[in-house]
Amino acid sequence: MERFRGKKVLIVGIGRTGFTLINFFNRLDCSIRVTDIKPIFDLNKAIKKLKKITPTVEMTFGEHRDEDFLDADVVVYSKAVNPDLPQLELARRNGKMVYSEFGLGNLLCKKPIIAVCGSYGRTTVSHMIGFCLQLDGKKVFVGGTSENPFIEMINQNNGEDYDYAVVEVSAVQLKRLTNFHPTMVVFTNIGEKYPMTHFNSMGEYIETKLGVIKSLSPNDVLIVNFDQLANNSFIRNANCAKYWYSRRSFVDLGVMDEIQGTHFHNRRINSNINYHSDFVVSKMRIVGQNNRENLLAAVTACKAINVSDKSIQLLIEKFPGIPHRLEFLLEKNGVAFYNDSKAETMENMIESLKAFKKPIILIAGGKDNEELNFETYAEDMINNSRVLVLVGECKERLNRSLGEHGQTFIVGSFEESVLLAYQKSRTGDVILLSPGNPSTDFFRDYEERGNYYKKLVYQL
Repeated sequence: MERFRGKKVLIVGIGRTGFTLINFFNRLDCSIRVTDIKPIFDLNKAIKKLKKITPTVEMTFGEHRDEDFLDADVVVYSKAVNPDLPQLELARRNGKMVYSEFGLGNLLCKKPIIAVCGSYGRTTVSHMIGFCLQLDGKKVFVGGTSENPFIEMINQNNGEDYDYAVVEVSAVQLKRLTNFHPTMVVFTNIGEKYPMTHFNSMGEYIETKLGVIKSLSPNDVLIVNFDQLANNSFIRNANCAKYWYSRRSFVDLGVMDEIQGTHFHNRRINSNINYHSDFVVSKMRIVGQNNRENLLAAVTACKAINVSDKSIQLLIEKFPGIPHRLEFLLEKNGVAFYNDSKAETMENMIESLKAFKKPIILIAGGKDNEELNFETYAEDMINNSRVLVLVGECKERLNRSLGEHGQTFIVGSFEESVLLAYQKSRTGDVILLSPGNPSTDFFRDYEERGNYYKKLVYQL
């Protein structure tokens, strides 16, 4: 870290990651400037926060000036910034030290890194692994996202207090990332779409995504989704220990003697890594096919690093989910409460409804979008819910799309929606906040809505 002390630093992008970087470089007595392409009137809140920082932080907004990049000794950019930004290229050509925030965290991290890669499920798998390692007595940093940037680990006693860093890594973060050598890589899947603003083709995207595997040695571990990636020759030929996971039975698939890993068999999770284990899933809190797949990935990773079976079983039974994503809150008088505030599209809401086998009381609604045709989703809402409680700007239009459904209730406030849902509940029900619409009619964002829902539930 001392290599950066007293340097002139330019931070590109002033979101949550940008403020974490300011804290880091302030500890090293650096001269700091921030730049963001957004116009100044879109950054009022950030600017007020910046003006309170001591010593003073210089600012450039609405443009990226070449002179700012050339004047700096060190340039660090956040996740949202394109690594191929012309000004970043200019800084590289002129010998400046240029890092992504994630790359800087990787450079300074001296602990074993577990990297969770793939197109979907990264956040959930990362938190599951971290949760299980903590149950096993380890100190774990979980991050790699804008919510908890990798550099935050270094901000906390230079990262010395941790035993592991569990980081989720996107293809964009892998782009231009050098000297990244995790001891374990978990690969969940490869999606059919790619971020066109950062990649010229699907081929470039996949090559970048798979590139992390090239760094693995025979002493490292690769955890792979058998159902999605068993036929990928690049993964098959990786020069490291490989363990697979599947929602299907390896016995039924006829590959039991061919591969090592974890699978569902006889309504239990079975794993043959290091020694045979099987785990009971009847008390699993998380719901949905995707989450069960994520759980298999986490169990496989934890088995590969010899986490105790007791801790893994506790993971299965106690992991509540990711905040605001089908997050289990509590059970009260036989009624289970789940927070799915991040489901801000009707497609996400329907997917969440179908994740449950118990009767659902759904709290839905939010900011209205008159171009959205709710009738398309009405049948799925009715078929997968016992009671519908509608709130927010769109409640009237959403109600009309449901026709004469007898168990639909319109309420005037968010507080009333929670109270009415609980009044209509009976033992064995699930009360689910899955709005299907944006939060900005009453709230700042989905996080504020989800947190307020949790507060109301805990007060019941």
